[in-house]
Amino acid sequence: MKRSILLPFLLLFVLSLKAQQLPLFTQYRENATLLNPAAMESDFLSAAQNMTFGVSIRSQWSGISGGPKTRVLRGSYVNSQAGGAAFMAGGHILSDITGPTGVTGIYGRAGAVISPDPEYGGIALALSGGLVQYKIDADEIVLRDDGDVLGTQSYSQLHPDVGVGVFAYQVLGDGDVIYGGISVPQVLGLDLAFTDENGEFGIQRVQHYYGHVGLYKFFRDGENFIEPSVWFKYTPNAPFNADFNLRVRLPGSIWVGTGLSTAKNFHLDLGFDLGDNVGFDNLLKFGYGYDYSFSAFGPFVGSTHELNLAISFER
Repeated sequence: MKRSILLPFLLLFVLSLKAQQLPLFTQYRENATLLNPAAMESDFLSAAQNMTFGVSIRSQWSGISGGPKTRVLRGSYVNSQAGGAAFMAGGHILSDITGPTGVTGIYGRAGAVISPDPEYGGIALALSGGLVQYKIDADEIVLRDDGDVLGTQSYSQLHPDVGVGVFAYQVLGDGDVIYGGISVPQVLGLDLAFTDENGEFGIQRVQHYYGHVGLYKFFRDGENFIEPSVWFKYTPNAPFNADFNLRVRLPGSIWVGTGLSTAKNFHLDLGFDLGDNVGFDNLLKFGYGYDYSFSAFGPFVGSTHELNLAISFER
């Protein structure tokens, strides 16, 4: 007998997040290279730091058992001293768990910035590639039909994953920086089929299409700024979604931000930098993000908390 499964967490996922299957981020500017393999790190655009390592921890739907939990370890580099086609590279390790399902992957990315001087602007083209494990704990699944039996074992499959992106940025005459890009971070759509002695079940994953634009408008001191940005998301058979955000870096290296999405989520983020202000040659950044859903449609899914830590260098 061929069966399909109805997972309560997937129902919540569709209602509250508009069918997004890839990890979401409140501070998406700090994880731009996950969304677009050609993207520049925020520390490169705002402070000319061309090497960055970071970690992100995100917990969605606080107080609800089985809510999504995302962990990311990432690194990136761009050769900002070379003209023509400057080499850029990076990678990340991802763990994304929702209820009985889990996705663990390791990715690398490589590309080039087409520019006579990458410090002042260019067009970046890049590919990402990785190996991803999809896992299901069968004993935590609620089946659609009474009497269906899935068993108590765990199921897992390994699959390759590929992403592609284009990203452009430019330092303007007054020192401000404008940027934007488009990407398909998961080019390979998958129909994951799992089979045991009781039958077959599966989960379909589809391509996501992202766009990201923003502006660093620097104050007279040349260090602090205001940054409006928008993250556009489209997934087939789901409503178009956009996150609108505004972040301000204040004297004292403190930054605060807020925003809204068309999925009726409120965003708040804040953090601080340690660099020249404390005598460091490098840049150490701490950030916290908070989401709250005020959608009247579907079940209440609680709030979301996100922590980010990054260190950047100029090499």
